Amino acid sequence: MSGAHPADPIAEAFEAHRERLTAVAHRVLGSHADADDAVQEAWLRLSRQDAGAIDNLGGWLTTVVGRISLDILRSGRTRPTVSLDDQPPGRTVTPDDGPDPEELVALGDSVGPALSTVLDSLRPDERLAFVLHDVFAVPHGEIGTILGRTADATKMLTSRARRKVRAARHTADDRQRQREVVGAFLAAAREGRFERLLEVLHPEVEFTVHTPGGRFVTIGATEVAGRARVAGGAAHGHAATVDGRPGVIAWNEDGTPLSLLAFTVADGRITRITAVVDPAELASMDLPGPVRPVR
Repeated sequence: MSGAHPADPIAEAFEAHRERLTAVAHRVLGSHADADDAVQEAWLRLSRQDAGAIDNLGGWLTTVVGRISLDILRSGRTRPTVSLDDQPPGRTVTPDDGPDPEELVALGDSVGPALSTVLDSLRPDERLAFVLHDVFAVPHGEIGTILGRTADATKMLTSRARRKVRAARHTADDRQRQREVVGAFLAAAREGRFERLLEVLHPEVEFTVHTPGGRFVTIGATEVAGRARVAGGAAHGHAATVDGRPGVIAWNEDGTPLSLLAFTVADGRITRITAVVDPAELASMDLPGPVRPVR
């Protein structure tokens, strides 16, 4: 803590709360840097107060950090993770930070890292109320003080935020299931398991490949399974989201894009696959650079 004397009892009291305050700020803001700024600002405000007049230092600090975090959220200064469903159309490709196609896992508990993405669907006041109450068990009355609302109004706000979080999680769970299907397809394609391919492909699946020689379309599970090696090589790429759909992007050794696949999944089966292997078309897409490959 800058500017605080180690023997200062107020500084020592603040340090006793620092870990929790940082956790609160980080959950609300989704940024370590902004969380550190919020906590530092709380210390500066405390240093200007008569600490002896504060009955509940922990509650006071939580309120201050909450207000600072709310101001940061409302200012738009933070840049939390953007929900994949909010990406603009036009073949937007985003490498996924999460598991690879064959190592997919569901969302964790409400305090897990995936919560940051879910919270992006909330307004600043909803986000603050949900995090403080449902994650850190701060009473609605104290949260209402931060928001300038009554306890009852804050309780309603938290309930609305909770419903939005559940809906967002349902969407995330559905996306997770889609990725599991894609992962199964890639593994079967790479291993040449024809019967397994037929299990994950819709009977009328459409496979479109963009090549330097033109666009080629294959329809039907049996036919697509027979051409699955084209997609199997993507298992050495990286999981990505292509216009909101599960996909895989792979790069050449020189860092230029090698291939891009996008999958449409419905009712547990792949209904459409789009593969782009044309270097010219890939170069025109402004794709992200290489990240760690699928193992």
